[in-house]
Amino acid sequence: MKQMGPEKKKFKRLLVANRGEIAIRILRAASELNIETVSIYTFEDRYSLHRYKADKAYQVGKDDDPLRPYLDIEEIIRVAKYCRADAIHPGYGFLSENVQFVKRCQEEGIVFVGPCRRSYGECGG
Repeated sequence: MKQMGPEKKKFKRLLVANRGEIAIRILRAASELNIETVSIYTFEDRYSLHRYKADKAYQVGKDDDPLRPYLDIEEIIRVAKYCRADAIHPGYGFLSENVQFVKRCQEEGIVFVGPCRRSYGECGG
């Protein structure tokens, strides 16, 4: 039987690079698939539900910076490598349409859960 496309490997650990309800939905879906979850949060979000719904959570950014850390590509990659995440799901908004983020994930061997880099060019991104 002919194989269709590349072999798919199940993720062991997924980092969710978003916050709030978006992150909670992704975390729930991953949990239902028995994928270990990691969330990031800022000091401002330290009591947010998405921090506690994940199996592990890491603060990003300085205590006085509530949103910019969710856009810090290098910090998110650092956390993903530190916690040995196989994949990063950006949710929507923030880094979900950032081709540089997709590129950095690929360079580090981390799966970006979203459109491939080529798709961004085809859509004018």
